[in-house]
Amino acid sequence: MTVIGLDDTDSREQGMCTTYAATLVADAIREAGGRVERRLLVRLNPAVKHKTRGNAALALHADVSPETAMDLAADVVDRLAIGDDPRTSPGVVVANGDPASVPESVRAFAREAVREFHATDDAVGLAESAGCRHRGWSGGRGRIGALAAVGAWAAFDEWTYEQISYREFDRCGTSRAVDDDSVFAAAEAAYPDAWDTVDTEEGQAVCVPNAPGPILYGVRGDDADAVRRVADAIESEPVERTALFLTNQGTDAHLRAGTLDSVEDGRAYRLDGRVYADPETRAGGHVFVTLADEGGETLPCVAFEPTKRFRDRVRALREGDRLTVCGEVSGGTLKLEKFAVRSLDRVETVVPDCPDCERRMESAGRDQGYRCRDCGTRRAGKVERRVERDLEEGWYEVPPCARRHIAKPLVRGGFDGATHPER
Repeated sequence: MTVIGLDDTDSREQGMCTTYAATLVADAIREAGGRVERRLLVRLNPAVKHKTRGNAALALHADVSPETAMDLAADVVDRLAIGDDPRTSPGVVVANGDPASVPESVRAFAREAVREFHATDDAVGLAESAGCRHRGWSGGRGRIGALAAVGAWAAFDEWTYEQISYREFDRCGTSRAVDDDSVFAAAEAAYPDAWDTVDTEEGQAVCVPNAPGPILYGVRGDDADAVRRVADAIESEPVERTALFLTNQGTDAHLRAGTLDSVEDGRAYRLDGRVYADPETRAGGHVFVTLADEGGETLPCVAFEPTKRFRDRVRALREGDRLTVCGEVSGGTLKLEKFAVRSLDRVETVVPDCPDCERRMESAGRDQGYRCRDCGTRRAGKVERRVERDLEEGWYEVPPCARRHIAKPLVRGGFDGATHPER
């Protein structure tokens, strides 16, 4: 078996897509008499500044020789990579042997690529020490993702599926013709086995991208047959080709446990704490809330405007609520992807009402409690009152229209509490 990893053939402005390049390499392998056993779509650290969109790297597991694999992959990159974009820096890495038996150093590199940062020189050095062939274009930064994709099958245990349908290549850059009604009908029929196909509240076909690349639509889920059925039921412009990928999308593989005093920019965390002060809506519609730990360490968290109705969940928090929050830290602020309410502060301290006339009492003077002006009734201090809350305990998440590729939707299950899925 030969493992082919490739990355960074596309461009933010000019399109293309590394999944499409990998699909063409797979076609070339079949035409050469070989067989592709599986295709991996591996989402890496979403905080990497050089990423195009979702920071995906690709791997193919095939039964051709490493020499043939490199020749076929290099030919596709030569023909299709966006060479005139200075941000595009393709790379190919080819390993000989069982993808489940790559060296531990390569597995560790793959795991770290989802949560940390790597340098090109480190990737090249490790590829050579592991006996991998490699080639880079325009600096070859893509060898980082390519090597991570080579190690991914051995590094990760949890995989989901994405069925990608590609448009005719000469249509790239034009508006996509996809019938939304057929997308919503297919999504409803397959939910929850296929998820994040649409956003029902926003009325958005999430599976249809806006970027100028060759993807027409991509359907994600836990069941291979389900994502195929949804893709087959969508009515659209002609589909040039399709491909089914195993992927770490929807797994939360980027999250790590942490504490408020140890977070670093560019990493994604799962953190516990209490709400330090009531949420605040700022310019642009972004909602901020500060988390605190028992030692007094604080961390601002934000639900940005594109998270839409999720912001209402954040606004419903109040000082004293205990939470688990998940998201990437950037500029010292955690960008919320989901949070769990562990306990709600349901009591507030208020000025008492008069038990006789039910009027609000007034201060009787410094350290003298409260009195009713009309009845003369007195109380020693403020009283506690139960507060009705718009939240329940459990997990809340951003809607499908704002979900990161790698973030785990609540509908997939496995969470340590009740869930309130968005769909």
